[in-house]
Amino acid sequence: QVQLVESGGGLVQAGGSLRLSCAASGRTLSNYGMGWFRQAPGKEREFVAIISWRGSDTDYTDSVNGRFIISKDNAQNTVTLQMNNLKPEDTAVYYCAAGIRYWRGRYNSNMIAYADWGQGTQVTVSS
Repeated sequence: QVQLVESGGGLVQAGGSLRLSCAASGRTLSNYGMGWFRQAPGKEREFVAIISWRGSDTDYTDSVNGRFIISKDNAQNTVTLQMNNLKPEDTAVYYCAAGIRYWRGRYNSNMIAYADWGQGTQVTVSS
């Protein structure tokens, strides 16, 4: 069992940047991926970015590719999402996930069948 706490959300103007952090504690398990997902009002939760345990492999949803960067620090048990050139359509609650069965290649939803989730942090991008 792992506990995840997101931070770094807030209000930012379009074109600005935010950095989200996720701190993991408890029974962290090596060799599983971590990632970020988001849910906008009236929409389903969607995949944003994922990273393998060693950080050597990543994947992004097309809408954020080139603007967002996911990274992690195993020594600190943290995963970070650097969000640049934010757009109003990025407005959502962002959730951190751990225990993702991802090692390489493209993400698919089967990988989060047994994932653990944080409580989320709100990101609001004004136009």
